[in-house]
Amino acid sequence: MADDTSTPAHLSKVLDGLAENPALPAGMVRRLMRYRRGSGHVATRPDLTLDLIEEILASGHHRLLHSLALNPRLPNAVRMRLAAHTDPAVRAALAARARDAPRDLYERLIDDPDTRVREYLAEHDDVPADLLARLADDPDPKVRATLARWWTQAPEAVRRVLLTDPVDEVRAAACSTYYARSPHPAPPPDLVTGLLADPVTRAGAVRHALLTPELAVQLGGDPDYQVRRQLAEHPQLPPPLRDLLTDDPSANVRVGVFSRRDTPEPLRHRIYDDIQQSERPLTDLLDDELDDNALLQQVEDHMAITELRYLRLDWVTTDPLPYLSSPYICFRRSAARSRALPPDAVIRLLNDDDSGVRTTMATHAPHLVDPATAERIDRQFQPDKKTNWRPADEFTFPPQTLRRLATDPDPRMRCLAPRDLDLPVELAERLAADPDSEVRHAIAGHPNLPVHVRRALLTDPNEWVARATATAPTLPLSEIDRLLTLAGV
Repeated sequence: MADDTSTPAHLSKVLDGLAENPALPAGMVRRLMRYRRGSGHVATRPDLTLDLIEEILASGHHRLLHSLALNPRLPNAVRMRLAAHTDPAVRAALAARARDAPRDLYERLIDDPDTRVREYLAEHDDVPADLLARLADDPDPKVRATLARWWTQAPEAVRRVLLTDPVDEVRAAACSTYYARSPHPAPPPDLVTGLLADPVTRAGAVRHALLTPELAVQLGGDPDYQVRRQLAEHPQLPPPLRDLLTDDPSANVRVGVFSRRDTPEPLRHRIYDDIQQSERPLTDLLDDELDDNALLQQVEDHMAITELRYLRLDWVTTDPLPYLSSPYICFRRSAARSRALPPDAVIRLLNDDDSGVRTTMATHAPHLVDPATAERIDRQFQPDKKTNWRPADEFTFPPQTLRRLATDPDPRMRCLAPRDLDLPVELAERLAADPDSEVRHAIAGHPNLPVHVRRALLTDPNEWVARATATAPTLPLSEIDRLLTLAGV
């Protein structure tokens, strides 16, 4: 247990946590504003008074001003003052977070001399359309490319300007296989032929082309595997060419054939087996002496194995019953996305061998998931990539379950126990002394922790545990005062 004079090892992180503490009185907010070694995060608080805002503006401190500009709850008069600030990073922060702002603010920022400001505005869907349209003629191609990726529902006149831009980067962003926002745009029909003739827009234009036999053969021989991948997914692809693409040298292209509804099952199975059997560790690929294009191709081939797991096949989701026992994980995952499955099919998929199938089914039919099943699915969860989300986030567990989990051998499951806000003090104390920092982090803000335990957690060797402890609204004011005094404010 820490004594009264103990100083947190991560005092700066603790003060960042205090900045998020919703119970911090205005007087202590003002003291925290004087701290100059932190992130300035206190300026993002939603409860800043006008006099506190004025003090931040007058401070001239970069981190405070930058954080203030990121605050989405500022009065518009303050936003206008920040829009005229001499520091371009402050104006860029303002542009990044401004939402539903008055037109005069966007008018001030749309011609900002700093490229970052205009790039951030190009990502907004709430900027008036006539102002966004001006960015299609922005002098910096990065701004125009950002606009093309994000403003997917731009008026046709704007799309035409971007699709015919003299800079490759802009045209590629305007006619792409992927955009930053849905729904994806379709180019004007009269431009499609020219987009197909342009190497940088060809892949993005394929899906919009009327696929004649001659064009299909031409695209099937394109040296860019991304063009051939788009061809492999085209609904008008002739069956003979589809079968030819089954043997394409790019695994990425073969995945496109695999995902088609009309692909004969023997061909689909052969593609699946060929890709699985050609797997090599990524480190082996990086050790090869390959040029950049060849290395990129090898990496894409490696990624095809992963893609075979997470493909979302809408045609399977629409008609899921035939695929409940498919040998392909992505088929079963796609079937589990259906919200119209009968209860027996749901139960079957909740017990699937694959974690992704079980998790998908649980999140698409939560009303059929009992607490024991929810616990099992969360316990067995194996994410495809690093994520903070877990299946338990979709369910509410009864207190008796959470209290049992407080002593579970698996630290990941112990992390769920603090979700019981009435957790007995002895269990809360036990979790606060847990050897696993993730468990201590989960319990750090719990309302039932005694003061002496909170003080111990404030000096935790893990900085994120210490910070989380400081965010708790039940942290005594005397303890907050002690921390601010230790920081010299």
